[in-house]
Amino acid sequence: MSKILLIFTFFIYANAINPISLQYMDIEVQHTYLNKKEEIYKIQREINKNCLDIPISAESFSDDNISKNIPKECKKTLITTSGIIQPLFINEQIKTLSEIEVLEFIYSKSSKNPKSYTLVDTRKPVWFNQQTIPGSINVPFEDLIYDEDFKDEFYKAYENLGIKIIDIKKNKFDFSNAKTVIFFCNGPWCPISTKTINYFLNFGYPANKMMWYRGGMSEWNALSLTVTKQMK
Repeated sequence: MSKILLIFTFFIYANAINPISLQYMDIEVQHTYLNKKEEIYKIQREINKNCLDIPISAESFSDDNISKNIPKECKKTLITTSGIIQPLFINEQIKTLSEIEVLEFIYSKSSKNPKSYTLVDTRKPVWFNQQTIPGSINVPFEDLIYDEDFKDEFYKAYENLGIKIIDIKKNKFDFSNAKTVIFFCNGPWCPISTKTINYFLNFGYPANKMMWYRGGMSEWNALSLTVTKQMK
């Protein structure tokens, strides 16, 4: 009996589908219109082939670059084509927030007590300088990993989050004074903030002190919420 269960478990595991991979598959469904006509659709990310190889960076979104170098069919989907659609929840411990919760956090916490609460933009500085949510700080994921050539950025990142570094080589940190943080990046297809949260979870950052704004800059802009001006 145990052998059968083992085989069955292995079969389920081997055939399990990671939900994130579904965006790269064709999910076939039958759709019925109001006139009773039926049609088969394959749900997928419909990305024009001409848009797949466009490099994604903050510079890509300058008006000059978009008007001169980006194909017409790619202008509206430039940022979303290379991303990975993220699930609604990272895990059971991390809260996913909407814009209302983010606004409440800014109003009642981060704007009044920034030493204990902060909103963190996990994108690279060039993105942050172009536009971000007012009051947020920039802690790029790359700065969290020690690099002798960028050690100042490394120490600044952890200091900004209230984390004490105990042993760099062994990745030991003291999170007793860590800030309560909302992490975000470009939008629902951006994995950087998710990556940052999972990285910190592995090293002991209290899960109850980390939250995730999945919508990121895309949803913030879509809802006409205020963003910073581009730094000159």
